[in-house]
Amino acid sequence: MNFSNNARTVLERRYLSKDIDGNVIETIEEMFKRVSDFVASGDLIYDEKANVEEISNQFYDVMINQEFIPNSPTLMNAGRELGQLSACFVLPVEDSMEGIFDAIKNSALIHKSGGGTGFSFSRLRPKGASVKSTGGVASGPISFMKVFNSATEAVKQGGTRRGANMGILRVDHPDIMEFIESKSDLNEITNFNISVGITEKFMEAVEKGEDYNLIDPHNGKITGKLNAKEVFERIIEMAWGSGEPGIIFLDRINNTSTVPGLGEMESTNPCGEQPLLPYESCNLGSINLAKMIKENPEGYQIDYDKLGQVVDASVHFLDNVIDVNKYPLPEIDEMTKKTRKIGLGVMGFADLLFYLGIPYNSQEAVEFAEDIMEFIDRRSKKKSEELAQVRGVFPAYEDSIFKEQGIKMRNATTTTIAPTGTISIIAGASSGIEPLFAISFVRHVMDDDKLLEVHPYFETIARKRGFYTEELMEKIAEEGTIAHMEEIPEDIRRIFVTAHDIIPFWHIKMQAAFQRHVDNAVSKTVNFTNDATQKDVEEVYRLAYKLGCKGVTIYRDGSRDNQVLSIKKKHPNMEPLTGNNIKPRQRPSITQGMTEKVRVGCGNLYITVNYDENGICEVFTNVGRAGGCPSQSEATSRLTSIALRSGMDVEKIIEQLKGIRCHSTLRQRATKKDIKVLSCPDAIGKALERVMNTYVEIENGNANEMIYEIEEEREEGKFVIKIEDTTQSSSGQCPECGYDVNHEGGCMICKNCGFSRCG
Repeated sequence: MNFSNNARTVLERRYLSKDIDGNVIETIEEMFKRVSDFVASGDLIYDEKANVEEISNQFYDVMINQEFIPNSPTLMNAGRELGQLSACFVLPVEDSMEGIFDAIKNSALIHKSGGGTGFSFSRLRPKGASVKSTGGVASGPISFMKVFNSATEAVKQGGTRRGANMGILRVDHPDIMEFIESKSDLNEITNFNISVGITEKFMEAVEKGEDYNLIDPHNGKITGKLNAKEVFERIIEMAWGSGEPGIIFLDRINNTSTVPGLGEMESTNPCGEQPLLPYESCNLGSINLAKMIKENPEGYQIDYDKLGQVVDASVHFLDNVIDVNKYPLPEIDEMTKKTRKIGLGVMGFADLLFYLGIPYNSQEAVEFAEDIMEFIDRRSKKKSEELAQVRGVFPAYEDSIFKEQGIKMRNATTTTIAPTGTISIIAGASSGIEPLFAISFVRHVMDDDKLLEVHPYFETIARKRGFYTEELMEKIAEEGTIAHMEEIPEDIRRIFVTAHDIIPFWHIKMQAAFQRHVDNAVSKTVNFTNDATQKDVEEVYRLAYKLGCKGVTIYRDGSRDNQVLSIKKKHPNMEPLTGNNIKPRQRPSITQGMTEKVRVGCGNLYITVNYDENGICEVFTNVGRAGGCPSQSEATSRLTSIALRSGMDVEKIIEQLKGIRCHSTLRQRATKKDIKVLSCPDAIGKALERVMNTYVEIENGNANEMIYEIEEEREEGKFVIKIEDTTQSSSGQCPECGYDVNHEGGCMICKNCGFSRCG
C-alpha cells in the first residue's frame, strides 16, 4: 500500500475501528474491506445471485489504490452499528415554533450520526412581526440561528467532532442586513457557515444601482426597500473582513434543477457544493485524478480508459450506498430514495497539472479542466443509464428533466465537486480542485521533531534536474512559493505554482470551468492575500455571477486569525466574586487541552482538561466501561468547570479534589504504567495539576507580533504562554495540533492531523 505516514495517522485517529478503551483494532486493509463488502451487498437487492465477492473486490481495489475515496461517514460507518453513510443533508425550517424545534431535534440526530446540515431560514417571519397565536412579536431568524448553533455545540458527530451547518437567508428577507452582519463577531454562531441567497432580480438591481423590495415570507407583503448596490457592498465588506457571508445564486440553482417538479431548493450542505431539496441527503465520493495518468516517452498523459473504469465503479458504489444506508429520519430515507442523487467529484487536480506540465493559472488549465470534467460527467451519466436498465429509474423520474429528454436515469444527479479535506490526505492528493497549498512544508511530529515533506513529483523533478538540496527545500517551506527563486529553472517555477501565486481571477475561471459539467455545485475557496481590497472581492463576486457559478466563498489571508492572547489575573469580562454576583464566563468556542487515561475502580477513566487564553476552563470525564459512579465523575467535572469559568483559583480546586479516597479504586491492581490515583476526584485533581504545570503554547495570528513570553508565578511551577510570530501562517492554526490550516469551502482543514471545522 502507498499510504503516507500522515494518511496512516489520520486513519488511525478518525476512521479505523477502536475498542471500548480507544485502542485501534482494525487495519487499513480491513477498513476498506469492511466498507467494500457492506456496500457491495446492495447488489443483492436487485439480483439475489449477484457475485457480491467480485463486486466487493472492484470497490476494494479502487479504494486501496487511492483511486476513489467515498465521503468520511461511509468510511467510518459502513458495516458498523451506526450505519449512517451520508455526508450532507438539508432540513426545512417551518415558520412555527413546532417546525423550528423539530428542525433542531432532527439536526441533532443528523450531527450525532456524522452528517452536516443545511438550512434556509427564509421562511421565518422577520423580527418584530406579530404572532397571532400568542399576541406577541417574532424574534426573527437570526435569534433562532443562535439556538440551532447552541444545539450543535452540545452534540458531537459520532462522538468525535462538532457538527457543521449552512445557514442561508434570501436577500429579499426583511432581516437580511442583520443576517449579513451576524458573524462580524467570530465568537457568535460558530457552528455555521452563512451565505446570502442571491436572486436574479437583486443582481439586476445591483447593476442598475436601484432599490429592491423586502418581502415578509409569512404573508408575502412588501415591508420595505433597500438599495441593492449598498447591500451588495455590505456583503463584500463583511466577507473581506471575515470570509463570510458567502453568496449562493438561488435562481441559478433552481433553474438547473433536474427534478423541478418536486419543488424549490432553498439551501445547500455546509460547504455549499450540494444544493438539496428539504429532507434530501446526498452521498459523495471523489476520484483521485493524480492516479489517472500513464507515462510514455513524451511524458505523462491522461489514461482515459482507466478513468472511465473508475467512474463506472464509483457510480455503482455510490448508488449502492443509497440502499444500504441507515438514514437518521424516515423523511430523509423517503426523499433520498425518491431522487437517488449521488455526487461524484475529483481531487488531485493540482497534482495532475504538475504531471502534465500545465500551470494552474493558465487558460490551458481552464480548458483542460472543462474537458476532463465533461468526460467524467458524461461517463457517469452513461453508467447511471446502464443501472437504470437493470434497477429502474429513480422514483421521481416523472418530475424530472430526463422524462422530457427521453433518457432513463438511475440517479437525478451524478456529479458534485466537494472540498475533500481529510479524504485527500488519505489519498495522498491535493484537495478537490484547489491549487496546492505548499510545495514543501515542515510537519511537526513527536517530541518536537520536525519532518520536512516535499511534494513527491517536485522532488523527483528537482533531483532529475539537479537542483535538489535539503537547504532549498527548507527555504521553500519557509517562504511558501518558488516564484522568485532564481536557483530553480524558470519552466519549473511556471508549472509548480501554489495558492500563494494565483490571483483570484484564475480561481473563479477554474470554478466556472468545472461548474459547466457538474450537476450540483462546486466547492471552491477564492484565496486573497492580506492586502487585497474590498474592490478585489467585489470583482470576484461579479465574475462568479457572470461566468455561471452557483455560489462563491472567499478567504482573505489572516482575516480570521486570532488576536494577541494573554493571561491575566482576572478576566476583564468576568463579574467579581462577591455577594450574589457570581456568573461564569461563557464556554469558549475553541479550546486546547490534554486527555489522559487512569485506572479507577470503575475501569478506565478518561480525563480531558481544556484551556483557552484565559486559563484552564473545563474538565470532561468519560468512563471506558459501565461502572459504579460515572455520574459522580461527570458531576465533579461539571462543577469543576463552572468553578473554573467563575474565576475560582485552580489551585484551590485542586486542593479540594486531591486526596479523596475510594475503596474500589484502592483495591484496583495498578500496573507500573498506570498513573497512581486514589479515586475519580483525586484523578481529576491531579490531571488539573499536571495541565496547570505544563507549558502551554498558544499561537498568535497577528503577523506583526514578535515572540515573547508571559509568565504567571504559581506556588508550584509556572504557567507560561508562548506567543509566536506567524508571518508565514496564511490561515491560522489547528486547535488540535497547532499546524497551519487551509480554508476550503468555508471550512478550515488541517493537513497535519485531519482536523476540520466548518463555521
